[in-house]
Amino acid sequence: MRRDSWHNPSDERIAEILRSARTIAVVGCSPKPDRTSHRIARFLLDRGYRMIPVHPQASEILGQRCYPNLAAIPQDQVGRIDIVNLFRKSEDTPPIAEAAVAIGAGCLWLQQGIASSESWRIATEAGLDCVMDRCIAVMHRLLLR
Repeated sequence: MRRDSWHNPSDERIAEILRSARTIAVVGCSPKPDRTSHRIARFLLDRGYRMIPVHPQASEILGQRCYPNLAAIPQDQVGRIDIVNLFRKSEDTPPIAEAAVAIGAGCLWLQQGIASSESWRIATEAGLDCVMDRCIAVMHRLLLR
């Protein structure tokens, strides 16, 4: 994918996204402790975020109720999802970007190594911030010391 077909927000904007976020849905969160998605979810919980794991087969991860997809998260109970953090293959992200738009999320965040100009277009045209190819934990450590 051509990098010039998308761009990340500035570090200042990313810091603001992380500072203002309260609830983060982690799509592709693994129940296996040795997986990166599991460790990042733990990091988010340890930093005080409400972390909602999204995995099609798990019922609970890290003591948090798990949902099979974004649409299944009960908005009336959970409230707004500030960040949808994705651990999925780049080519699998556009439908998740559409789901993030549909639930009114504030930001679509594709983890390090994941980028999709189509997902970026879907998110940004709907007014969501979109961060791609960045680890949320690394950015948190760098920007919110």
